Amino acid sequence: MSEAEPASDQRLFFLLQRAAHRLRTVADRRCLAAAGVTTAQLGALFAVRDQPGITQRELAHALGLRESGVAALVVRLAKADLVARRPHPREHRAVVLELTDGGAAALRAAQPEIERFNGELRGLLGDQGFARTAAALHALAHWES
Repeated sequence: MSEAEPASDQRLFFLLQRAAHRLRTVADRRCLAAAGVTTAQLGALFAVRDQPGITQRELAHALGLRESGVAALVVRLAKADLVARRPHPREHRAVVLELTDGGAAALRAAQPEIERFNGELRGLLGDQGFARTAAALHALAHWES
């Protein structure tokens, strides 16, 4: 059986993990070279940009991560001056996150690489395959078991 041909049981979970690892490795390398940030950091920057004043708890939910993992991610982003932490206007223990000029610049620097990467995936899967894969992954990401 060739590498491209899945096993008869289609070990979907294994294939998803393998594909995710491969894609993350390649995308991280490219995004680090283009913008100095990883794909995880980019995901957080996009969420902060798209939801100004987002809390760490809301960011964790948006990214599908634990709050403890997001706390460490936010510390790294703040130290790199990509996000700013501000006191929450109503919750004394919470902070809100804002994109800094550095964070906005990182997003701009990463955009051509994101477009190039998606173009390569579209070329590999074809337009319909790309759309079907995106729809299937969206459904899996929002699956409530």
